[in-house]
Amino acid sequence: MKRLVRALFSRLSRYVGIDRILAEVEDSKVLLGRYLTNQLKDTSPLLGLIAVEFKVFSQFGDDGILQYLIHKTDLPANLHTFVEFGVSDYEESNTRFLLIKDNWRGLVIDGSARNVAHIRSRPWYWRHDLTAICAFITTSNIDGLIADNGFSGEIGILSIDVDGNDYWVWERIQCVQPVIVVAEYNSLFGWKHAVTVPYDPDFRRAIAHFSQLYWGCSLRALAQQANKKGYALVGSNSAGNNAYFVRRDRLGGFPELSPERAYVESKYRESRDPTGKLTYLAGRERIRVIGDMPLVDLDLGKTVRVADIVDS
Repeated sequence: MKRLVRALFSRLSRYVGIDRILAEVEDSKVLLGRYLTNQLKDTSPLLGLIAVEFKVFSQFGDDGILQYLIHKTDLPANLHTFVEFGVSDYEESNTRFLLIKDNWRGLVIDGSARNVAHIRSRPWYWRHDLTAICAFITTSNIDGLIADNGFSGEIGILSIDVDGNDYWVWERIQCVQPVIVVAEYNSLFGWKHAVTVPYDPDFRRAIAHFSQLYWGCSLRALAQQANKKGYALVGSNSAGNNAYFVRRDRLGGFPELSPERAYVESKYRESRDPTGKLTYLAGRERIRVIGDMPLVDLDLGKTVRVADIVDS
């Protein structure tokens, strides 16, 4: 039945010209994004990353932040490359604007074969130098996945969003040295403690806890990982889910921020009940639901509870 519905929708789309309309809408969004990019180039770094946000294809305002950081780090053409994983169907992503507007070369990875098939079916897939592969990412395979698909050495951007083992996966990436890294953090874990979910190669957010609030790591954990690798924390987006890091040899006069200064508490309400229905929990209500779940305290080298680190 689903196949029949999809086939009928495809025929209807061609008949009424929906694909053409969608293409024109996309072109208009890219054109507006070009205009906004030109407007933000003279923005002072002291105003922070939130001041340069705009959204074209990113989930929140990350398109603007990346355009700004690219300009400020003065990336040469040979570094116009990216690797992004955890992209879903790539309709919303951190790098698609770069692919279409600036013709960057990129690699995207997702664990769903259906999502990857969707990416490969889109017109921008053949128009640009994009590689899309299907793989469930672990610490054991991530370096090979990147290198085996033709990416190594210096690249422009690495975008990490696996909703789980983000800290552990970044730790194992050695084959590329990105200038800019954008990585997702779980703002429910606060900024004071360097904590992450324990590593599990089969970690799946929806299975780990029904609320889907238990995943990832704190901003301080990412900042510590970044410092080990030679990166400085330069800010977060206003949604409180993505942190930005610049390699120190490209930092220039860009101010480095502490986790406390860069931290933004998330306001989006994505919690679920055991049946998968949205419950729209906000604030500390979200922490109460996952309070007993374990975290690895990277400074203490021991397991703690979510409630312990949030209340301390």
